[in-house]
Amino acid sequence: MKQANAEILREYGPFEGVERVHGVTFDGRQVWFASDGQLNALDPASGETVRTIKVGADAGTAFDGKHLFQIADSRIQKIDPTTGHILNTIPAPGAGNDSGMAWAEGSLWIGQYRDRKIYQVDPDTGEILRTLESNRFVTGVTWVDGALWHGTWEGDESELRRVDPEDGEVLESLKMPAGIGVSGLEADGGERFYCGGGGSGRVRAVRRPK
Repeated sequence: MKQANAEILREYGPFEGVERVHGVTFDGRQVWFASDGQLNALDPASGETVRTIKVGADAGTAFDGKHLFQIADSRIQKIDPTTGHILNTIPAPGAGNDSGMAWAEGSLWIGQYRDRKIYQVDPDTGEILRTLESNRFVTGVTWVDGALWHGTWEGDESELRRVDPEDGEVLESLKMPAGIGVSGLEADGGERFYCGGGGSGRVRAVRRPK
């Protein structure tokens, strides 16, 4: 397993009215992050929030290229980002114990924090298609260039981990500085991960290894 210290490139926030950052996703231009009761669109260049959508938003966030998906309590909402309307709702696999969420290969990938699992889920029905085990609490989840990464957060220690999507084996680890946790996680497809900072109310950009 390759190990390194995470390099934080930029810190965003705190944001007015945001106490906690949950899920994080990227639509190609804006970073969307969930805070209690709303989704927030962040311009990563200016650092300003440019829009909010009032919707239940207390865990993972994902984007499929057209729609946002947001976990709220025990359900996953499919949202039109243009109008903010909820188009569909499916049950979340953890029934309220869900953490991060990502979109890849036509499926949603959903973290289970204390259960230390990642589920592959049918986005139309909520059916669980595959289960991966982790040996750490799972927070954010993201796919980039065919690689599955997830955040961990236990006590004041947090890491970004690249895992084998077949068996969950840890292949690479980036250790966050002490006291800095990772709630949501999303890759921008380039050199950055965007990491939710939980109760710090911040979003951080972390360099993605080549």
